[in-house]
Amino acid sequence: MRLKVISRSTDDFTRERSQDLQRVFRNFDPSLRHQEKAVEYVRALNAVKLDKIFARPFVGAMDGHIDAVSCMAKNPNHLKGIFSGSMDGDVRLWDLATRRTVRQFPGHQGAVRGLTVSTDGRILVSCGTDCTVRLWKVPVATLMESDNSSQPLAVHVWKNAFWGVDHQWDGDLFATAGAQVDIWNHNRSQPVNSFEWGKDTVTSVRFNPGEPNLLATSASDRSISIYDLRLSTPARKVIMATKTNSIAWNPMEPMNFTAANDDGRCYSYDVRKLNEAKCVHIDHTSSVMDIDYSPTGREFVTGSYDRSVRIFKYNGGHSREIYHAKRMQRVFCVKFSCDASYIISGSDDTNLRLWKAKASEQMGVVLPRERKRHEYMEAVKNRYKHLPEVRRIDRHRHLPKPIYKASRQIREMTESARRKEERRKAHSAPGSIKNKQLRTKRIVREVE
Repeated sequence: MRLKVISRSTDDFTRERSQDLQRVFRNFDPSLRHQEKAVEYVRALNAVKLDKIFARPFVGAMDGHIDAVSCMAKNPNHLKGIFSGSMDGDVRLWDLATRRTVRQFPGHQGAVRGLTVSTDGRILVSCGTDCTVRLWKVPVATLMESDNSSQPLAVHVWKNAFWGVDHQWDGDLFATAGAQVDIWNHNRSQPVNSFEWGKDTVTSVRFNPGEPNLLATSASDRSISIYDLRLSTPARKVIMATKTNSIAWNPMEPMNFTAANDDGRCYSYDVRKLNEAKCVHIDHTSSVMDIDYSPTGREFVTGSYDRSVRIFKYNGGHSREIYHAKRMQRVFCVKFSCDASYIISGSDDTNLRLWKAKASEQMGVVLPRERKRHEYMEAVKNRYKHLPEVRRIDRHRHLPKPIYKASRQIREMTESARRKEERRKAHSAPGSIKNKQLRTKRIVREVE
């Protein structure tokens, strides 16, 4: 006869110090845990409710401009520095940690329409409606230099007003958008190359993050064009039903870009197949003015004329988050921070606003046990996010009354157009009317 004796070592469950946590031992055998799914469902429900309770996305506002903020630029070498330009010609460098102005760059006589920083983070390029391109030396982002004003390293005067500028991700060239697309070098006072396709104004320009010689532009003739600096002529062009205000490339998938459109939607394209959008992102009720991708490439942020900021997943049709403030007016520019933790928006009320990318994220130092707790709650939410109660709480947002009414009106108009199309198809000859998908409906034609 064999006997099993329970033996425990006091070292396994005795605390070394009184401040230590009690050691708890659990048997994770699934056969002993019959209520595991029920317990985890309750935890998922509590986690999504706690997210709503602790959702405080607004961090602070940066006040200093005396006119609307028209453009912004990130410094790739300084995490907490952000540049902003306003409609009165003022260019500022901000310290996001203290939310104060570090340096002013005076000189523009009109609205500043474009800002960009060189690859090494040393040169700031600004352009505006005063027909000038100015190059500035970027200071180290410290408050020791807050009282100093900079003088430009170079001022290039050109024939036409500028509407946008962007620097190569790897190289010494930058491109300006205006009456045509001009390619500049830091050491030249004249453009080294120019591209023109039609006579309409080019409103935005963006270099590809993976291929330095590839860039995309949008123009006032509702077109999106692809240019290759190695060719003497533009490469491809797609014309949409409404104008595109801004373009952003996906940094992790450089063959894809997303266009912010005047119809309140964003369209994601594959540059190899421009006759159909990969995904249509809908939720805004007015023109989308600016767009910027997260450094992770998994989501992007948009700013709209409807006075709201929305965050979309790169492959999601609807926004996962909406930010708005009582005093915030029309949003003209948005940026993700270089660590994907914060969002900066510039609006018509002269303010820059700092938001958290995750509304309920805990700020400050997070202990290892807290981090594990947050990761576990996030995993539980993802496991049960398809259940009705969890999904309802997670999707619920309080909207301003104008956005709520406009969204309801857009839904009614869309439903009415769908019913009308069904009736027209039912009373027509079979096969005479073909349904067009939303991904191709807004595309007029592709030009090569």
